[in-house]
Amino acid sequence: MTQSSIAITIRREDPTSLDGQMLLDELSAMLAVFSGDGGQSRFHLADFRSANGVFYVARTALGEPVGCGAFWHFDACTAELKRIYSRQNAAGVGTAILQQLEAHAAASGYKRLVLQTRAINKPAIQFYECNGFRPIERYGAYIGQMDACCFEKMLIDA
Repeated sequence: MTQSSIAITIRREDPTSLDGQMLLDELSAMLAVFSGDGGQSRFHLADFRSANGVFYVARTALGEPVGCGAFWHFDACTAELKRIYSRQNAAGVGTAILQQLEAHAAASGYKRLVLQTRAINKPAIQFYECNGFRPIERYGAYIGQMDACCFEKMLIDA
């Protein structure tokens, strides 16, 4: 559990819960408007309900959901971050979610995080770079996708 400066709590939750689904739907709708694709085809809820993945929801002190994020097992040393989202009026939530995911991944034995975002999504690119991620070659399903920007971050042992 992690808290940010705006009094949020981040806990592991089921992505199929009403709040989890609402946040994921908001993210998909925003991405669809922004880039023409909501990204749902690359996120399968079952992956984040199994031992191979985690899904977190950030909530205000009053219990209002304000963001989410997930990772899943990519390979023996690597976790892939997925569906990191915070509502626009929730300053600091994205960073807090990212820190929680990093801590969980490191505690789970992962040495590296990878992620993909779209080239058109400049705010996301800036966010990840400001949080220590560096650009890498396209990997996995993103090889050959010219609009994909991929990043990695090496984790410090927990």
